[in-house]
Amino acid sequence: VPKGTSAYQAAWILDKAEWRSGSEEEEEDEEEEVPEEAMSQDGSSSEEELASEEEEDLETMTLPETEQAEEKMEEEEAMLEKYRQERQEEMFPDEVDTPRDVPARIRFQKFRGLKSFRTSPWDPKENLPRDYARIFQFQDFSRTKKHVFRQLEKEETDGAQVGWYVTVHLCNVPVSVLESFEQKQEPLVLFTLLPYEQKMSVLNLLVRRHPGYSEPVKSKEDVVVHCGFRRFRASPLYSQHTSADKHKLEKFFHADTAVVASIYAPITFPPASVLLFKQESDGAQNLLATGSLLSVNPNRLVVKRVVLSGHPFKIFSKLAVVRYMFFNREDVLWFKPVELRTKWGRRGHIKEPLGTHGHMKCQFDGQLKSQDTVLMTLYKRVFPRWTFDPYVPEPARWRDGTSPGLEGEEKMD
Repeated sequence: VPKGTSAYQAAWILDKAEWRSGSEEEEEDEEEEVPEEAMSQDGSSSEEELASEEEEDLETMTLPETEQAEEKMEEEEAMLEKYRQERQEEMFPDEVDTPRDVPARIRFQKFRGLKSFRTSPWDPKENLPRDYARIFQFQDFSRTKKHVFRQLEKEETDGAQVGWYVTVHLCNVPVSVLESFEQKQEPLVLFTLLPYEQKMSVLNLLVRRHPGYSEPVKSKEDVVVHCGFRRFRASPLYSQHTSADKHKLEKFFHADTAVVASIYAPITFPPASVLLFKQESDGAQNLLATGSLLSVNPNRLVVKRVVLSGHPFKIFSKLAVVRYMFFNREDVLWFKPVELRTKWGRRGHIKEPLGTHGHMKCQFDGQLKSQDTVLMTLYKRVFPRWTFDPYVPEPARWRDGTSPGLEGEEKMD
């Protein structure tokens, strides 16, 4: 112990022998712990291998689930975009932005202006698509229907009567058809065709949305149609149900009004009930709309409306300088004969272009307000798409109140 240290301090100072014995004991403890650490390393390596194997198993098991989740996310994003488009259409019906990369006279070259949508003439035989060469048209459909049913009443048929049990022999039936009916264990329904019912035409169906279906439905979307005794797939074109000779196209199938769905399909004589089903991604078919067959008429005019908008830049007594409707001088001169209107009820026309950036001097029947909007309405006739498909897949069956998609996920779990 050094000199000058107190007894209390000396108690904390160890002798050399005690220090050596303590260090030797620590070394022995370290030597004893080495094999345990080695054993623990071996054990941890085996545990890591087991954990890696389990992770691989989990990855292989969760891969389909991640794919399904990605598909659901894509479907939800597409549905959200449709909701946005439907809401935009309700707030600003038929309004479109004039493109800046393409001249308006080229972008809207198939459109025309009408002085009156109700009274202006429109030839139903002009600019018909090639699909109209494949369909059949009646000069007077109601008279043809009466004639066909009158002939059926006059003819004396020697066929089977109601209530008889008969044997029917069918020739040249594919084996796949027989096997499918044997697997389904469903009855086979036979029906005869009236004259002209084997020909194609344009069917107009008067339908109304079912209250149980709330998702947005756009025109030209594929649906499953039950019309009379037939069942097929088609892409209907929805239009307003009015008594005029021209009917405005509806971009979306709204739930509050009845619309007319125009499709290419085999001729069917009314009365015939109509059911529309929406084919979902999981195989289910949800009831979309109900209605009846309205007519078989290819001459029904379904007109698409486009509204171009501009804003008043300078306002005078009955004159105004309008901008942002067009973006070059040539477009202003091209659409000069088309009548203008405003959201506040003013009517006018284009007098002359100003400059080279699409500004134009317009004259109206009264003074405009600064918050008013100048509109130009253009029209174009549209036709249905030829997507008739007589083959319709069987809808996925519902079991215990669960949808097919949920049932598949439960099975995977």
